[in-house]
Amino acid sequence: MANYDAIGMIEMTSIAHGHAAQDTMLKAGDVQVILARTICSGKYITIVGGNVAAVQAAVDAGIASVPDGLIDHIMIPQVHRDVFAALGDMVQLGTDADEPSDPALGIIETFSAASAIEAADVAAKAANVKLFRLHLAMALGGKGMVMMAGNVADCRAAVEAARAAVAAKGLLVASVVIPRPSKELFGERI
Repeated sequence: MANYDAIGMIEMTSIAHGHAAQDTMLKAGDVQVILARTICSGKYITIVGGNVAAVQAAVDAGIASVPDGLIDHIMIPQVHRDVFAALGDMVQLGTDADEPSDPALGIIETFSAASAIEAADVAAKAANVKLFRLHLAMALGGKGMVMMAGNVADCRAAVEAARAAVAAKGLLVASVVIPRPSKELFGERI
């Protein structure tokens, strides 16, 4: 993924609204599409990247273009580099020498895909955790899920920070920190 000063995302209630909003976003600012697709359950997401002003203009324009179709949106300047590796399921645990030998597992579950990305960014910036899974909507009924590993204190700090950010929007489903989880939990696939 290219480096962007900011990323923005809108999550729409319908595929038709999603395409219309995406078109408006691309015309509103000098942004590039990072991801645009349908998600469960019949929703549509568009994630764009660019400089902060362009991304903010694109997100604002997308929201204004289809105000009745909006589920959630985010605009994150300086998104943490680990967010997209986790989203792409490209993170392997147990390969870094600095990983705790006995990690904890932190999980945040959200009602929207956009809030899951926000939770991942907040968690990664709040403590020394490794994001290893960021799952958006598919096979989750439209929800989002973030999984992270680290020592217990770092997982608790990261989960609490992410929990607070998502709960403030009313989009938190659940959060847990599991000290010394069974190793099989790190390999779970949805």
